[in-house]
Amino acid sequence: MDKTKTIALVAHDNRKRALIEWVEYNWKTLARHRLVCTGTTGRLVEEAIAAKNGGALPAGLSVRKLKSGPLGGDQQLGALIAEGAVDAVVFFWDPMSPQPHDVDVKALLRIAVLYDTPMACNRSSADFLISSPLMEREYHPTPLDFSSYLGRPVA
Repeated sequence: MDKTKTIALVAHDNRKRALIEWVEYNWKTLARHRLVCTGTTGRLVEEAIAAKNGGALPAGLSVRKLKSGPLGGDQQLGALIAEGAVDAVVFFWDPMSPQPHDVDVKALLRIAVLYDTPMACNRSSADFLISSPLMEREYHPTPLDFSSYLGRPVA
C-alpha cells in the first residue's frame, strides 16, 4: 500500500447523515487520499468536502463515484477490493433496517474480510482507522495465500 490510500466510503440511507458528519470532521485527512464511493454517498461526500473547503474540492482530490449500492455499486466495490485497488473501507451500514440488496452487502463485507482490507462499520471504528499512523505511510500487508483452496480436490 502506498502512502496515499484509496479509501472506499459507503453508507446505507439511514446512516448517510452519520457518514457525512464523519467526513466533515475528517475532510482534511481524507483529502490527502483517493476516495471511491457508491452512488449517492459519493455525491454527498463531494458536497460536504466542497462546503468545508470554500465551495470547491481541494486540488488533487479524487472522488470516484460508482453506481448506487442496490444498482450494482456494492458489487463494483467488491471487484475493486478483489483487484487490490482499495486500501480501506468505511461502510456505515444499517443493522436495523432490511436492505433489498442484503445479499450484495454481505458479499461486500465478505470480500473485504477475505482480502484482508481494513474496514470500519461505525463512527468509532472509522475514527480508529483514519487516525492510525499506518494511514500516513506505506504499509505492506502479509501476502494472501489461496494455494490450498485453489489446489483442493474437487469431486
